[in-house]
Amino acid sequence: MSMIAQFLASIGATVLGFLATIGRVTIFAGNTVSHLIRPPFYGREFGAALIQIGWLSLPVVGMTALFTGGALALQIYAGGARFNAETVVPSIVAIGLTRELGPVLGGLMVAARVASSIAAEIGTMKVTEQIDALTTLSTNPMKYLTLPRVLAATLAVPVLV
Repeated sequence: MSMIAQFLASIGATVLGFLATIGRVTIFAGNTVSHLIRPPFYGREFGAALIQIGWLSLPVVGMTALFTGGALALQIYAGGARFNAETVVPSIVAIGLTRELGPVLGGLMVAARVASSIAAEIGTMKVTEQIDALTTLSTNPMKYLTLPRVLAATLAVPVLV
């Protein structure tokens, strides 16, 4: 194969891999939405996921916001002192933190804390064949494991950030 053909083949493989990933994500989202309206509903699992994602992430997000706000206030005060604009520091910090920096850092903190926890939990369940046991017990693993966590994250993350 010529060098150009190899280059085009590698680009094609990358594009096909990307499209396959988009397809898998779309199928996953479709399955998740379709399971929202069909019983059984696992309220206890949803409540546990909501506590894990929302309530237990609150200290991490709060500490991140506290220290980020402090650093932002210090930097804005240092710049504003040269122009005698110390009185506007609180409003600039509040606007900057709530509109711009807070949602980004809050989302990152929740994603780092919660996504790693959920991935480790489901990975351990897969290795120890607990997911196969759920299937044997006629429980849909998608509905029992995935749906409560996705729904809890959808509700809790906007409240946190």
